[in-house]
Amino acid sequence: MFLMGTSLITRRSMWLIPGSRPNFRLHFSKPCAALSMINKYPVWKYVLLALVLVCGVVFALPNLYGDHPAVQVSARSGEIGPDIEGEITAVLGEAGIKVESFRRDDNRLLALFADDDTQQRAKEIVQGELSGDHVVALNLVPATPEWLRKFAKPVSLGLDLRGGVHFLMEVDMETAITNAERTYVDSFRTFLRENKIRFRSPSYGENGITVRFTDEAQRDNALSLLRNEFRDLEYLESQKGEEFVFTARLSDAARDNERRSALQQNITTLRNRVNELGVAEPIIQQQGKERIVVQLPGVQDTAEAKNILGATATLEYRMVHGTYADWSAAEQSGRVPANARLYENRAGGPILLQRKVIVTGDQIKDASSGIDTQSGSPAVFISLDGVGAKRMQRVSADNIGNPMAVVFIENRMVTKKIDGEYVKKKQLVEEVINVATIRDVLSHRFQTTGLETEEARNLSLLLRAGALKAPIEIVEERTVGPSLGQDNIDRGKRSVLIGLALVLLFMAYYYRVFGVIADCALVANLVLIVAVLSTLPATLTLPGIAGIVLTVGMAVDANVLIFERIREELRAGNAIQSAIDAGYEKAFVTIADANVTTLIAAVVLFIFGTGPIKGFAVTLCIGILTSMFTAIFGTRAIVNWLYGGKRGLQALPI
Repeated sequence: MFLMGTSLITRRSMWLIPGSRPNFRLHFSKPCAALSMINKYPVWKYVLLALVLVCGVVFALPNLYGDHPAVQVSARSGEIGPDIEGEITAVLGEAGIKVESFRRDDNRLLALFADDDTQQRAKEIVQGELSGDHVVALNLVPATPEWLRKFAKPVSLGLDLRGGVHFLMEVDMETAITNAERTYVDSFRTFLRENKIRFRSPSYGENGITVRFTDEAQRDNALSLLRNEFRDLEYLESQKGEEFVFTARLSDAARDNERRSALQQNITTLRNRVNELGVAEPIIQQQGKERIVVQLPGVQDTAEAKNILGATATLEYRMVHGTYADWSAAEQSGRVPANARLYENRAGGPILLQRKVIVTGDQIKDASSGIDTQSGSPAVFISLDGVGAKRMQRVSADNIGNPMAVVFIENRMVTKKIDGEYVKKKQLVEEVINVATIRDVLSHRFQTTGLETEEARNLSLLLRAGALKAPIEIVEERTVGPSLGQDNIDRGKRSVLIGLALVLLFMAYYYRVFGVIADCALVANLVLIVAVLSTLPATLTLPGIAGIVLTVGMAVDANVLIFERIREELRAGNAIQSAIDAGYEKAFVTIADANVTTLIAAVVLFIFGTGPIKGFAVTLCIGILTSMFTAIFGTRAIVNWLYGGKRGLQALPI
């Protein structure tokens, strides 16, 4: 009876003290107590598992509610007025369109509708009726209840699931460098004349900027001054006949900086144009060192999208004319002085500016925001080319103490109601974005003060983003219709559900009760994947759904290894509690090795992949981590709760 009821541990414990007589009662009771404890979890582990599952359910729950078609209204500057809801309701009511509800979110007003057709009609009407101070766009708003929106949000869907336009653009870096070097031609001419150095007119060619001199001393003096003033350039001296020559070109470090600057400035320009022209939640990001990805959800007209991205914008600096009384009188009477023009500032007020332009945005080389070292106040630092610097210096010297204005000019696509129909037309928009007093003589580099920190940053952004720094070429173009996007979503859901159902049935049939436990872990794993995707700033794409399907199939691998190990232990005649413990403990190393190698491959895909590959890698990484948790910790907790420490078990349903 002792041999039948004693495990391997009992037999070993009999010989711990050589020469001692075994006490059958003692050695029988101690191994049984030990076996009854090896498959027991402390309460805190069950609490942790329950907490993780509850959090997973809460964060995954918003994905069950779907989306509401909505029209998004935002102000071009400032905040949305309190009366805008009444205006929209009245305008749409006249057309027989009912607004389901309104929602305010991050200084934007969202009008929710019952279906897509109503949304499209409402957008055209609202866009035609509201003034040009607002941006109107289509959007999809989560239908999650308000109490749940405070904690969680649904997974963000990619363009292949939502529908829209995708562009891959390449920046012409050589042109960017050429344009940057050309600006130094006028700067050289102005600088050398100011320092009274005799030279022949600079020219630009394949080797860079070439400047010729008839006297070697004049050339050496010019080089000494230019090297100190323009430190981003490399200079090479030579002699051609009786002429003493030097050529200048951007250094390698300056060329790299110029490439990065061109890429970032073009991204900023495109982002501002898209945001201003009303595309909800666009994706504009860098890809590689020379390319930009632009995704415009909800836009189906590629011609319209190209017009948006190709829109032109520029700046003008003009002196202010007269006083506020003159501005009001000109606005009320409609009579403007011959040497002035009437503008509006961003607040909608009138302002008179001189007709004569000081400099334009084409003459601005760079702009950045910072702090004035003398006053400690926010400032915007402007860099002009040679022609612009010379004119700014002359005008500012004659107008110290007078105000100067910055005018932002852009061609926008607007919708107007003509003969009862809404027609899209290009409209030239000119608005004064800043007025500042000239405190000193300005040249090729000057600063504008008197602004708040946020205003200074916005102004520098507008100055840089007024025009593309380098030409861009569309190298890839795709259009995904909303019906195709919905079809992708339906197929993705169907593939996940079919794969999940087949795996659940196989595990339940082959491993019986233990298979059902693995099925519970698999469902929990799927919930946790969705929950993690909802909390991360990640976008779910069609390849991402493929990663989830792959994870569903791979997630049970760990349980298969564990269950097969338990079967081997039972066939070897080991006790049930020992077999359960050995199944989880001895299979863990194999499971960890298999999952870590897959995780490494997924991380490499994420680091070096782009676009769809990244989406696949993200879901695969998340699936590996969550499946390790549910397959090992989760199923072990259920098995311990059902069978751990129970005496008298004759067999396991495995």
